Amino acid sequence: MTIRLGVVMDPIEQINYKKDSTLAMLWAAGDRGWHIDYMTLPDLYLDAGKARARVRQVTAFRDPENFYELGEERDIDMGELDVVLMRKDPPFDNEFLYATHILDQAQRQGTWVVNRPQSLRDCNEKLFALQFPQCIPTLIVSRDPVRLRAFHREHQDVVMKPLDGMGGSSIFRLRPDDANVSVIIETLTNHGQTTIMAQKYLPEIVDGDKRILLIDGEPVDYCLARVPAVGESRGNLAAGGTGRAQPLTDRDRWIAEQVGPVAREKGLMFVGLDVIGDSLTEINVTSPTCIREIDTQFGTDIAGSLMDAIARKLPEMPYRQ
Repeated sequence: MTIRLGVVMDPIEQINYKKDSTLAMLWAAGDRGWHIDYMTLPDLYLDAGKARARVRQVTAFRDPENFYELGEERDIDMGELDVVLMRKDPPFDNEFLYATHILDQAQRQGTWVVNRPQSLRDCNEKLFALQFPQCIPTLIVSRDPVRLRAFHREHQDVVMKPLDGMGGSSIFRLRPDDANVSVIIETLTNHGQTTIMAQKYLPEIVDGDKRILLIDGEPVDYCLARVPAVGESRGNLAAGGTGRAQPLTDRDRWIAEQVGPVAREKGLMFVGLDVIGDSLTEINVTSPTCIREIDTQFGTDIAGSLMDAIARKLPEMPYRQ
């Protein structure tokens, strides 16, 4: 039986051919002969309580000059699809939130959504890690400037960041003698109106912010250490970091063992853990990346492993009964 796969993603013409993880998933699904329907957030809608979408069949090629081809536009009941990959990048704004509600209804109609829409709403990528206190660094979550300044005074060298950012955006390192502590806190919290995270600075960042990928709760054998550029304290590739693939350490595997069963229970089929040194700092559930860099350096096929895991689990999913 040919699997009918839907992919919700950013506009395909705007993706980075060399790095995009969703493109690797399209290749892997195409290699398996699956029918793939492409859609973006504006294509999703509800009509008389039914989840529907404007879709175009997509064929992906391993050719940087011609890497995709779209078929004719069709309007479908989303229940016709076997599985949908929700791969829209953050920000997690209201439009993203509304899309998860539409995808909830698609599941009621019989399609399996990866990752589970409810868990996309429940598992903020910064706050989800706090469910594993044995794994995380010293931190505080607050919008109170007084409390945040006290945290900085106590720990001297700290990182402050918004709860809804990605790619290293708006992340500040505040050193002991930083003259801009108050203005940074005012800016990030919007004068006490927006909750943020403050975290003790981890000097191990010089060796990289590691991205560990989980497929159905099990870690891929290699991670990507994103090493900061000279003069930077952020390892994110979008902030100029360099990706260095490497085998998981024993500590990496231990952290994955803490998170994996919970991720599986929550229907989070594909997850990215961010680890600095021995500490878990974030759990990425919306559109984890770094597939391509690890595949290139170690000859893995991470997207293929994900598609195989989806194919194995699909007959067991209650949405398909």
